[in-house]
Amino acid sequence: MILDEIVADKKIRLKEHKKRIDPVAMRRLAEEREATGRSFYENLKKPGISIIGEFKKASPSLGTITSKVSLETRIQDYSASVDAISCLTEEDHFHGCVDDFKEIRRQTDLPMIRKDFMIDEYQFYEAKAIGADAILLIAAILDDVQMKDFYALAYELGMDALVETHDEVEVERALALDAKIIGVNNRNLKDFTITLDNTVRLRPMVPKEKCFVAESGIITDDDIRLLKEQQVDAFLIGRALMETKDPRALADHWKSL
Repeated sequence: MILDEIVADKKIRLKEHKKRIDPVAMRRLAEEREATGRSFYENLKKPGISIIGEFKKASPSLGTITSKVSLETRIQDYSASVDAISCLTEEDHFHGCVDDFKEIRRQTDLPMIRKDFMIDEYQFYEAKAIGADAILLIAAILDDVQMKDFYALAYELGMDALVETHDEVEVERALALDAKIIGVNNRNLKDFTITLDNTVRLRPMVPKEKCFVAESGIITDDDIRLLKEQQVDAFLIGRALMETKDPRALADHWKSL
């Protein structure tokens, strides 16, 4: 199962990271990083639809993604049109890295979420140290104790947490955590099939006062219209924005629908 493989590879990578910067030093770097005042939650939970524009170089389902614009142009477009930026930092399957995140952080004032497979508190200190405003918690790879501890750690460090779910049981777990931001991944992380029915089916379970994010598989105008009907607060969009020649025009168009 691909998810198990990703987590196994992440454990190996973490050993390498800790050799370069040991956990004590990484925690010190996180504690020395000043709060930015940017709120991932507030940028998404506002009137109208919000878009999280993603930067990723590859995925297990798509293979290598070749951007049609430079990184600098992309971030300029995102800064002018979307409400937050997601950056993949997973190395082996998404070809991401912390340096990508740091470079984007340097170029934008938008809230940024570090999108990775977060399984160790070291990653949370690292996220804070590189300027993340939010992190991703994937319910499918964490037990209830881990979710609770990691969620609390994120907020202790001044970061929001997007709790990602993909079925009824995981939504219930996110609600038991009293998560402020709950996402539904339309991609099944076990076999990488995609269906927007995930969002349609699970949306009624999440109270309207929460920030509800639809993730993955959003590529057409009809997808946007369907999910707007579900009163989704925000879309996390990767493939469509990565493949277009004009990310700003596409984001503006979708917001106008």
